[in-house]
Amino acid sequence: MTDSEIVEETIIFVKETLQNAEGGHDWFHIERVFNNTMLIAKEEDVNILVVSLGALLHDIADAKFNDGDETLGPKMAENFLLGLEVPKRIINHVTNIIKYSSFKAGLNDGKMKKKPFTSKELKVVQDADRLDAIGAIGIARAFNYGGFKNRALYDPSIPPNLNMSKEEYKKSQAPTLNHFYEKLLLLKDKMNTETGKRLAEKRHQYMIDFLEQFYQEWNPLKNLS
Repeated sequence: MTDSEIVEETIIFVKETLQNAEGGHDWFHIERVFNNTMLIAKEEDVNILVVSLGALLHDIADAKFNDGDETLGPKMAENFLLGLEVPKRIINHVTNIIKYSSFKAGLNDGKMKKKPFTSKELKVVQDADRLDAIGAIGIARAFNYGGFKNRALYDPSIPPNLNMSKEEYKKSQAPTLNHFYEKLLLLKDKMNTETGKRLAEKRHQYMIDFLEQFYQEWNPLKNLS
């Protein structure tokens, strides 16, 4: 099976698997991340098959929709790729991208005993995924997920938690607007690649402008002189 055939089979598998997924983590999210990945990869010396599969499979079984099970996604990806007879070294690389690409994977309680996995391919997929979490799409996804979880839009009495551990982040039920400060506004400075950094700048500013408008509309009397 050629690399292009493997990618096509993976696209079919992901579309079928995520056909009933929450709107911010559905096939269209995967497709956007895949397109971002291909855009960034043009400027990077990376294995195209690895980044393609990493992008397509990175949310195949997101832990937050599977009782917090962080092992399910890598297992599903591994079993699927083994069925396509993808080389084991490629599979290992892809499953590590799935394990380490998320924002929460970078959070810990200072108890990490060994350095996390890293590679140029991981950095490309990570940037591609982070780009889809910011800007206009990022705003839409944040409020879509907040509605899915029946969270408040905003509550001035609940400040953002800027020093969350991984477990605190996973269990958070905070209003959606807090998520901007706890994650989305932090992503611009966490980009790995030059292309990712450049694309993130405009999306980051869009969120800043949105928040300014949000606060003006939330309390219009505050703006009266």
